[in-house]
Amino acid sequence: MANFGAESTTDDVLRGIDLTGKRILVTGVSAGLGVETARALMAHGASVVGAARDLDKARRATDDALKGAPKRGSLELVAVDLARLASIRACTDALLAQRKPFDVIIANAGVMACPQGKTSDGFETQFGTNHLGHFVFVNRLVPLLKSGSRIVSLSSAGHRFADVDLDDPSFEHTAYHPFVSYGRSKTANILFAVGLDRRLSKRGIRATAVHPGGIQTELGRHLTPELIAQLMPAGRPGIKFKTVPQGAATQVWSAVVAAADHVGGKYCEDCHVAELTNDPTARQGVRGYALDPARADALWAKSEQMVGEQFGYA
Repeated sequence: MANFGAESTTDDVLRGIDLTGKRILVTGVSAGLGVETARALMAHGASVVGAARDLDKARRATDDALKGAPKRGSLELVAVDLARLASIRACTDALLAQRKPFDVIIANAGVMACPQGKTSDGFETQFGTNHLGHFVFVNRLVPLLKSGSRIVSLSSAGHRFADVDLDDPSFEHTAYHPFVSYGRSKTANILFAVGLDRRLSKRGIRATAVHPGGIQTELGRHLTPELIAQLMPAGRPGIKFKTVPQGAATQVWSAVVAAADHVGGKYCEDCHVAELTNDPTARQGVRGYALDPARADALWAKSEQMVGEQFGYA
C-alpha cells in the first residue's frame, strides 16, 4: 500500500485508480470537502450522485470546481435537508425507486459549533443533522449497496470533546456548549460506522469513519474568536490547516483506495488507520469510547427510538 499522509491530496491518493463504472453518493456537495470529493472521483471516471440542501448553491459550486478540470465521470444532484426527516425520506424514496446500486456512500455533510437550536423534528441541531440525519439517510439506502460496497462517515478529531450522552441527547437537562455538542455528534459518527460495519460486513459491505483534518471551509462559519480560543488554548501549538484537497484525501482513500478489511470498522486520519489513545492532550488518534461496540449498539437503539424507524439487518 502506498505511503500517504497528512499532506497527501485527493489527486495523490487516486493516482492510477480507474473508477469507471462506480456509482458513488456524496452528501454536502455545495461547498468544501464535498465539492472536492465529487470533483476528484469524477476525474477518475466515477458516476457521482451529489446530495445537498441547496441545489442552486451546489450547481454553482460544482460548476466552478469542474471548470477546466478533467471530467471522465458524471454528476447528478439530488436535494436533501439532513435536518428534516421528511426531506431525507423523500430523497431516499426517490433513489430507492430508481433501483440503481451504489458502490460507495460518503456521509460528508455536517454543521459545526453552531448556536443552540433544534431541527424541524425537535432534535438538537448538531446531533440531529450530523448523526441522526445520516443515520436515517444511509440506513434507508443500504438496499442499494452491493457486496464490496463501502460507507464512509465523516467524523472529526473533535470527537475527543465529548462522548455521546444517550440520557440527554438534546441538551434538555444539560448546559449547552457548541463544542460539547459537536463532540457528541462526531463521536456518534464514529459509533455509527462501528455499528454499520458490524451489521453489514457479513454481506461484504464495510463502513469506516474518518477525520479530514483541520480545514478552513464553510463548516467553521459559526466559529467566533472566543470559540477559537477555546479550541486552541494559549501555550499549545496551533492547528496546521490543510488545503481542501488534502482534507478530502482521507475520505477518498478510505472509500476507494485502502483495503476494505484494513479500514472496516476503524477511524482513519491522514490516510491511515488511527491509533487508539485516551490521552486527553492528544490531537491525533481515536478515543476508546468512540470504538466501543456496546456503546455503538446503545446509540443505534436510541437513534431508532428518536427517529421512529427501525433498521435491523438479519
